Amino acid sequence: MLKVKARSGESVQQMMKRFKKLCEKEGLIRDMKRLTYYEKPSEKNRRRIRKAQRMAKKRHSGKK
Repeated sequence: MLKVKARSGESVQQMMKRFKKLCEKEGLIRDMKRLTYYEKPSEKNRRRIRKAQRMAKKRHSGKK
C-alpha cells in the first residue's frame, strides 16, 4: 500500500503528482491497465516468454 504524507508547505496538486509517480514506479498503473481486460492464456504465455527473453538479453549484454 502506497502512502504519501504531506510535506510542509506542499499543495494538494504537488502531493498528487508525487503519488502518481510512486504508482508508476511501483507498476500499479501498468498492472491495472493489464488487468482491465481479459487476456487469453496463450497471450499471457507469449508476454511472459518475451519478458524472459528481454531479461536474458539484458543479462547477457551486460557481461562484456
